[in-house]
Amino acid sequence: MCGIVGFVGEQNDALPFIFSGLKRLEYRGYDSAGIALAAQGGIGIQKARGKLAALGELLGAMPSGVPCGIGHTRWATHGRPTDINAHPHTDCHGEIATVHNGIIENFQELRAELIALGHHFLSDTDTEVIPHLLEEYGGAHDLEGAVRTAEKRLIGAYAFLAISSRQPDRIIAVRRTSPLIIGLGDGENYLASDFSAFLSATRQAQVLENGDMAVVTPHTVRIMNLAGETVERPIMTVDWDIRQAERGGYPHFMLKEIMEQPDVWSDCLLGRIQGDRVVPEQIGLTPEYLQRVKHIQIIAAGTAYHAGLIGKSLIESLARIPVNVDVASEFRYAHPVMEPDTMVIAISQSGETADTLACLRLARELGHFTFSITNTVGSTAARESDAVAYTLAGPEIAVASTKAYTTQILVLTLIALALADIHGHPRPDLVRGLLQLPLLGHQVLDVMEPVKDMAERLASGHDVFYIGRGRDYALAMEGQLKIKEISYLHAEAYPAGELKHGTLALIEENTPVVVIMTERDVADKTVSNILEVKARGAEVWGIVDSSLPVGLPIDHRIDVAVDLPELSPVLAAIPLQLLAYYTAVARGEDVDQPRNLAKSVTVE
Repeated sequence: MCGIVGFVGEQNDALPFIFSGLKRLEYRGYDSAGIALAAQGGIGIQKARGKLAALGELLGAMPSGVPCGIGHTRWATHGRPTDINAHPHTDCHGEIATVHNGIIENFQELRAELIALGHHFLSDTDTEVIPHLLEEYGGAHDLEGAVRTAEKRLIGAYAFLAISSRQPDRIIAVRRTSPLIIGLGDGENYLASDFSAFLSATRQAQVLENGDMAVVTPHTVRIMNLAGETVERPIMTVDWDIRQAERGGYPHFMLKEIMEQPDVWSDCLLGRIQGDRVVPEQIGLTPEYLQRVKHIQIIAAGTAYHAGLIGKSLIESLARIPVNVDVASEFRYAHPVMEPDTMVIAISQSGETADTLACLRLARELGHFTFSITNTVGSTAARESDAVAYTLAGPEIAVASTKAYTTQILVLTLIALALADIHGHPRPDLVRGLLQLPLLGHQVLDVMEPVKDMAERLASGHDVFYIGRGRDYALAMEGQLKIKEISYLHAEAYPAGELKHGTLALIEENTPVVVIMTERDVADKTVSNILEVKARGAEVWGIVDSSLPVGLPIDHRIDVAVDLPELSPVLAAIPLQLLAYYTAVARGEDVDQPRNLAKSVTVE
């Protein structure tokens, strides 16, 4: 959600780097963009509603050779997506500019105060109070001092960069919850909300901690805490291959990320299994701690929540330990009650999901052990948890999550098997089966051509229903979310046995119903639910365990080779992802950047 890029150097032009960095952050989701340069005599600024191509057409009007600037891709929260509401925002005299991620909760109070003092506002955003506060506190002459004073007035979860045309050799950065990273170069330094923005220039980085403020010049980085004391933040080396963040010949990032899943699964499992056992230390845990675990609380949002539901099923069935799964945005407001020896697992692809982080902090306040599953090294979730397991999926660019989702399931499966082993319920067959998943994944991808036909038929419709039982129901929830996210079809998921309790009234002639059948022990029950919708005229598409008999009462069958039902979710996810992808393509939608959505949801 929103992207920040900054550049300050001795000689090099900031503009090309900032624009390139913003392009690498497009995956986060945005509806407008802008760039500001700290040129002598004033701030040079251009911004535009829509995609970066619209902004690119305006860059010729900006000053050239300016070595200090900031850029932003905005996902609208306060104020509609318009040119005026796009970032950066400036003060009354055009000498200070800021870009901002997150929310300023007390912006209305500050805005009223500043207007009474004679300041003139142009936008409807909460962000615009920041440059005006900096102006009020003398930011044109002493940007660092003004930021330090103004920042004490702001309430919310945010990160921002500030520049001044009077001090064009520095960028001031502040982090309060929202991520902010400094890239370290030679005679120039970079800032961004995501590593990928500057990986083409450097792999050396410092991650700002919550509460940090940094003064960044071409040769120096000075980081201070809330008390104004200089603090040291470790320099880390980012080992992502920049080619992983490029499409590699695929028409869309989403298709690339679906197709590379089997190889990503190998990366996720590498070193975490020895013989017939999961190695707990390789997923950030110890046998001694796992022995003490009596309850588990999973908190997550969106796709990660669906992964958590599968994790619950696996942990309870394999390790016989009770698990609760809650949507993060609801959990902390529900006065949660957690037993002693509860392990709290937070799942977040970015590690920056605001609601999930708030739950994580609440759990720590209550004295519980916290464990994060994330794809992002150095993320807030990773740093603020007692332990972390990385999914090792590599950069995921498409807004709709695919490989991050299936690797989350894999990590949860590893946890379930480690707990099962330590609590006296070992399953060496499942451990060995995990190592076969990459091969099985490639086999599934090789037989997915029928999904295209299915997508062509769905593309002209308006509604589609997904049903399943047990883990298949959790998969159904993820399948319907994917198709809604990128094709804008109305879709709903239901436990198959619940259709008769109301939803069956919506089934009529030719209504498409997608049924997932990999739970062998309840397959006969699911068949009876298929017959119910068939009797009302539904057209049924089945994603089916290939060991189930021929002749099931479905109109179109897509087989998935499942050796062990407990490991089926990652394999059965592939046709669901491809169905959403090809349906969106057939409808002519923007697959990688669906409307109204963002990759990393850093506001509540």
